[in-house]
Amino acid sequence: MSVQVVSAAADAKVPEVELKDLSPSEAQPQLALSTAAVSAMAPAAGGGDPEAPAPAGERPPAPGPGSGPAAAALSPAAGKVPQASAMKRSDPHHQHQRHRDGGEALVSPDGTVTEAPRTVKKQIQFADQKQEFNKRPTKIGRRSLSRSISQSSTDSYSSEMPALMALRKRAQGEKPLAGAKIVGCTHITAQTAVLMETLGALGAQCRWAACNIYSTLNEVAAALAESGFPVFAWKGESEDDFWWCIDRCVNVEGWQPNMILDDGGDLTHWIYKKYPNMFKKIKGIVEESVTGVHRLYQLSKAGKLCVPAMNVNDSVTKQKFDNLYCCRESILDGLKRTTDMMFGGKQVVVCGYGEVGKGCCAALKAMGSIVYVTEIDPICALQACMDGFRLVKLNEVIRQVDIVITCTGNKNVVTREHLDRMKNSCIVCNMGHSNTEIDVASLRTPELTWERVRSQVDHVIWPDGKRIVLLAEGRLLNLSCSTVPTFVLSITATTQALALIELYNAPEGRYKQDVYLLPKKMDEYVASLHLPTFDAHLTELTDEQAKYLGLNKNGPFKPNYYRY
Repeated sequence: MSVQVVSAAADAKVPEVELKDLSPSEAQPQLALSTAAVSAMAPAAGGGDPEAPAPAGERPPAPGPGSGPAAAALSPAAGKVPQASAMKRSDPHHQHQRHRDGGEALVSPDGTVTEAPRTVKKQIQFADQKQEFNKRPTKIGRRSLSRSISQSSTDSYSSEMPALMALRKRAQGEKPLAGAKIVGCTHITAQTAVLMETLGALGAQCRWAACNIYSTLNEVAAALAESGFPVFAWKGESEDDFWWCIDRCVNVEGWQPNMILDDGGDLTHWIYKKYPNMFKKIKGIVEESVTGVHRLYQLSKAGKLCVPAMNVNDSVTKQKFDNLYCCRESILDGLKRTTDMMFGGKQVVVCGYGEVGKGCCAALKAMGSIVYVTEIDPICALQACMDGFRLVKLNEVIRQVDIVITCTGNKNVVTREHLDRMKNSCIVCNMGHSNTEIDVASLRTPELTWERVRSQVDHVIWPDGKRIVLLAEGRLLNLSCSTVPTFVLSITATTQALALIELYNAPEGRYKQDVYLLPKKMDEYVASLHLPTFDAHLTELTDEQAKYLGLNKNGPFKPNYYRY
């Protein structure tokens, strides 16, 4: 069977995000945790989206105002739409594509698509907390992508993601997310795959796009697609591809999301901009990044937030574990993989001493680096001083440092003036979510030469021969250039899952159109699910001690205003 593909590129440009400069609200409502958020959850098969995405050969309009209908179309005789597919924009130069029936297709230069032999897919199954991606050999007999991701998932994810496994086991036949249609925009990694499978086991349908153009693991995206989850992402997307994937994830006939899980706020922003009517059926937003939470508070302050939102980023289990411990390990991993450098004796300036900055500084100091810190907040600045770091302005040390790391969530922290003054071979990278902290755009000028020396590593060369080493084009270093610790991500993923359950099952009127913080009770519950991994034993209060402290013996043990 062969099908002729006709395609044409869309002309519309992607509009830039415009946000008013508003500070977060001073009053942050607290979440009233219901029993649904901590109820037991049952394992189940499937979890994919019955309404399948369009075939890979079909290209929807590029996002932007005035975009017309898709110019690419397949012949009506081409067959049925598949259950799911890992989406890439159709391109006649791509020699291998997935055919619309789910089999492989070979694309010739003239655009003719020839179907390759297909094999039968097995359905994803869960048993005793064990999950395996589908085994699907290709025509050349290589091991399937899905199998390569989760070869030993039974052992590794039970120990490294214990809370998600515990949530599945405690289901006891309940489906707390039955009927939920979750659209997500996060980093697509193996840990995200476990989260998506868990949400599917709890009854949800999921569609997913990536929140970063470099962080997607292609084998994970393919395995999820084989398992029935529509995924729209691949590593190395262009800016246009990025918005195209988000648009394709949301804009599908017959499928209306009722929950949003976002990382960075791009998905939420796109729905507000392009499909505002969707919010009539959306029950809530769960957001896990500084950048995305800031955007939510902007919407709330402007009176434009039309659904409740959960600020997961500022939960204790996100701030103190994902932000701190994850970055403490992954900063070294990312720098080693890209530069092969030695840290001992190197002079490093870390911009920002929040939880991410604290983790980076601790790791570099332990490796023997001389670490400087820049900070705008006097409290964080005092913490840096008392932790043994010298507080400086960036201009004071920019000529002498060997590495510059941004961790602020701000924009233009490292400007062209700073870049011009750096010494030869200075390494520049970012550990914040967005690519706004380093003024990379100012480096794309005719007098400067860009030289790609390895994946995610560019040398930017000045006319006098000086060069700087720019990592991941100023985007998130650890997820773009290395991996992150699974155990820490289990904590964040569990918090996200519980927040989704809480918002989805909340009775009408419990949550207003505002941004809510998670209560200490939920944070404590998530932490408790991870303690058995360490064979840890909590001390229990006696009745007399609980009365003396004025606490419930089962918690919460800290008030909401307590700062860890």
